[in-house]
Amino acid sequence: MSEGYETATLAGGCFWGMEEIIRHIPGVIETNVGYTGGSLANPSYEIVKLGASGHAEAVEIIFDPKKLSYRELLDFFFRMHDPTTLNRQGNDVGSQYRSTIFYHSEDQKKIALEKKTEVDRSGKWKKPLVTEIVPATPFYKAEDYHQDYLQKNPKGYTCHWLR
Repeated sequence: MSEGYETATLAGGCFWGMEEIIRHIPGVIETNVGYTGGSLANPSYEIVKLGASGHAEAVEIIFDPKKLSYRELLDFFFRMHDPTTLNRQGNDVGSQYRSTIFYHSEDQKKIALEKKTEVDRSGKWKKPLVTEIVPATPFYKAEDYHQDYLQKNPKGYTCHWLR
């Protein structure tokens, strides 16, 4: 990773739709979809989709903080999925589709907690936010066919849009 770039890891349902939105945010350098938050090393989609691995489908984001702050990235995160639904986004149900911010530093943790409180108090969502804020764990890149999925399959399934 180039010096000066930062990493963010976010989960909010199927990683295809999140990645497609995130890739277009100015300041995002690279995205990878994968699995994180569980205890199983080197998980595969076939295991994660069953919901017992503890992993969430997530997007690893490399971004330039000179062009996009972590706080601004979280603004997009809380707009691209419903952070009030527990273990669900659209038709996708299970803990692998949970809303989670995996922080990589104490500064990211502080910002995430502040942003979650701000969004929760804003009244934008009628129910309380269920987004978890937890330390980043090893990120396992998903299979190649999942990377850039909606670029390869423009009419593919997504339940994500900016609200």
